[in-house]
Amino acid sequence: MADRILSKYVIPGNRVDIRETIKIKGKEDKTEIRIYQSQVYDILSEDRIEIVMPMEKTKLILLPIGGKFDLFFYLENSIYQCRAKVVDRDKKNNNYLLTMDLISNLRRDQRREYFRFSCAIEMNSRELQQDEIAALEKNVVKEEAVVSVPPLNRSIIVDISGGGLRFVADFKYDAGSILLCKYQLDTDKGPKVFEMLGKVLNIKGVDNRPGFFEHRVQYINIDKEVREEIIRFIFNEERKNLKKKGEKQ
Repeated sequence: MADRILSKYVIPGNRVDIRETIKIKGKEDKTEIRIYQSQVYDILSEDRIEIVMPMEKTKLILLPIGGKFDLFFYLENSIYQCRAKVVDRDKKNNNYLLTMDLISNLRRDQRREYFRFSCAIEMNSRELQQDEIAALEKNVVKEEAVVSVPPLNRSIIVDISGGGLRFVADFKYDAGSILLCKYQLDTDKGPKVFEMLGKVLNIKGVDNRPGFFEHRVQYINIDKEVREEIIRFIFNEERKNLKKKGEKQ
């Protein structure tokens, strides 16, 4: 049974990620993580919660009754997680809901850098040359020495975290490429331009947009203070969004 602290931290409207780990058929010891984004609908008890049924485009994702998932609750300045089981599916006030029982303790998650924030932020980027990469690997030059000389390719960041970002562009880099990514965020001290180094983890085409490609990038050589600035930006924007939602209700 979960600790009786659920209602102390989690409230209706909080964003929640529902994560499941799936074994890949035909590949031993290989798994795939799927993440479904949703929000808390109601707290029924300290061990039972209602969550809005996640959707993919316009289609409801019918998670199975009895299925067990990891829940990640995104609060004002922190993330809490637990294990939960689907015990019912229902509809209330035109909302399709999952009723879930918590089957592990609710605990604070320390990996805030993985909290992904959906956005639309302009970015410029370029691929590093082999001599720049070699110098970085040998610590001959620091990250700050890699400058944003033209030409830079324009794209749009569609989600960002303290660990990396995802962007869409009408061009594509190769997986494994090292990029210089340049974008601006509104920090506590005002607008700031970030010039980050990142590795392209994967690329895929964008549905219904021929010629556009989605890139997932992981930061490399990121300074701890810079990561914290990005995380603070994300949580500040989340607070603004929650406030707007509250005002509309």
